[in-house]
Amino acid sequence: MRFSQKFKKTGCFLILSCLLLSSCNDKTSRVDKHNQSTQLKSTVPEVALIKESFTTLRDESDNVDSPALWHGKEGQNWLLATAKEGNAIIVYDAANGEKIARFGSVGTGLGELSRPNGIAVIDNYAVVVERDNHRIQVFLLPEFKPLEVFGEKVLRLPYGITIDQYEGKYHLYVTDNYETPEEETPPADSLGQRVHHFVFAVENNQATAEHIRAFGDTSGEGVLYKVESILVDRDYNRLLIADEHEDHCNIKIYDTNGLFTGQIIPHNYFFYEPEGIVVWECEADSSGYYIIVDQGKINNTFQIFDRKTLEYIGGFRGEITRNTDGTAITQKTFGDFRYGAFYPVHNDGSLTAISWEDIASALGLRNNCD
Repeated sequence: MRFSQKFKKTGCFLILSCLLLSSCNDKTSRVDKHNQSTQLKSTVPEVALIKESFTTLRDESDNVDSPALWHGKEGQNWLLATAKEGNAIIVYDAANGEKIARFGSVGTGLGELSRPNGIAVIDNYAVVVERDNHRIQVFLLPEFKPLEVFGEKVLRLPYGITIDQYEGKYHLYVTDNYETPEEETPPADSLGQRVHHFVFAVENNQATAEHIRAFGDTSGEGVLYKVESILVDRDYNRLLIADEHEDHCNIKIYDTNGLFTGQIIPHNYFFYEPEGIVVWECEADSSGYYIIVDQGKINNTFQIFDRKTLEYIGGFRGEITRNTDGTAITQKTFGDFRYGAFYPVHNDGSLTAISWEDIASALGLRNNCD
């Protein structure tokens, strides 16, 4: 990231330290200050320490940021990762972490990349946000054939991405962390385009896209000051948006039409800054868990919340995983993972894998949806 990690994390830590001292370690804050959401648990369980199943080969020069998973019809289990400095997408075997391939080169043409940051996979499409090309690019898997680029006319400094399928089209939400010429956060009344909503469709390997709207509150508690990670959850009409600003460090919840719901997961759970957001989900009853990173270079925690109620459940850490930006999750059985796995980025240079079975056992969660 372009801004100072040290400054940001220190700011959040000091704010939270003061909060804990003044509230006698009582976490009885509501999700929002207007009593519009569920009461959070007042007792925070101890964070569990879990050993990683593997780590990929490390290369800090790539500046790895965000992962995504693709399970192909021919048995492929791919773990894709954006390399911001390497201007590429790296492909690993999600079962063991071995490197399979590398795609992309620096440039502005179709198939070329400039600081790829966010990535999402849906069906057989990998969709990549390019911060410095100010655009989104769609690739067909497994060939990694580039199909389309879009967004250049509206995006300024895009980062995070989330996708779902609704009413026959792919709906794509991208965060845009545009700054002032001095590379500072703009005033609140200038933050009305923090998230962009696109729809795109693919027919005969031709992708077409449409910009639906840009949104973000410009006053009140829904203002999005510093944005990157985002997750869409259509079952609950939610967009979970991480605000990394040192004075906020929380998750603001909008609906899928771009309206702030009044719900906030507060900074009590984020000592440093909130990052990658994923959902473990059961389709039958819309239950599950949100896993959200509290990104720290020493104490790097994955916080878990109930999907239905937003109630805090607990947290865990990996033995080696630190300074996590993006994460990915799968609930499929493959390799040694009976119930899938969770994949966080480790300190800009590699990815680790943590078995969901190990996470569920440590925190008393469900292994599957049966």
